[in-house]
Amino acid sequence: MTQLHRVNAIQKEFRDVLSLSQDDYRLEISGDAVAARYLGLHISSVFQPIVDLRKGEPLGYEALLRANDQNGDSLSPSDAFRQAEVAERLVKFDRLCRTLHTLNYLNMGVNDLLFLNVHPDLLLAVHGHGKVFEQVLHQHDVPTQHVVIEINESAISQTPRLIEAIENYRRCGYRIALDNFGATHFDLQRLWDLSPDFVKLDRVFLRKLADDNSRQVTLPKLIEAVHELEIAVVAVGIETADDLERIQAAGIHLAQGFLIGSPQN
Repeated sequence: MTQLHRVNAIQKEFRDVLSLSQDDYRLEISGDAVAARYLGLHISSVFQPIVDLRKGEPLGYEALLRANDQNGDSLSPSDAFRQAEVAERLVKFDRLCRTLHTLNYLNMGVNDLLFLNVHPDLLLAVHGHGKVFEQVLHQHDVPTQHVVIEINESAISQTPRLIEAIENYRRCGYRIALDNFGATHFDLQRLWDLSPDFVKLDRVFLRKLADDNSRQVTLPKLIEAVHELEIAVVAVGIETADDLERIQAAGIHLAQGFLIGSPQN
């Protein structure tokens, strides 16, 4: 497929599936990478590996948003989504981001899991907004079972709402990861109720281990209890050899962080 044909095919997909007109955005393709301009922002994807330390190979990749304003200054993903929310374009912005992530992930040529974050305000929109993304996956022969929906555990305090969101995604075939777990507390009952496939331990929680010997003794027992619930544990923010040694001693086999692999296009 020529570059022109590829651009036209993606433009058609954005128009037909995402309900985006070319007046809304501008597509940019450089080599295999797909980026876009939308709401005055330049948005693109990078991917950070989540590695199985026992095998020494990636289990999957988390898609991360990169956004720059019209001056070229970088914005955090939360600030970019906040700008879309203020413009009342949150749903379309989320569709565009998820689709860019999927296209760029496919261009990587890997067969590992794709971890995607979901905005808390869109968690329950599985049957409407979520069906649009599901159509994108099917169009590119990506089974929903190959996608892990990351839900920020600390952003939603109401367990019934989280359970409803997780059950909705599960019915569509997605796997579930609870992100930012342990930011405020480590609640095994909440994990039991939510039953995610993965739990990503908050980096602040892990950092406290370095200064608290009692936590270092307790953590292996907590990890064992989580594993008994048939939930895989991912340690995030692993940046030093000491971090890595600490989580391995606690029985954590999945890791993400700059020591493991930095985000790449």
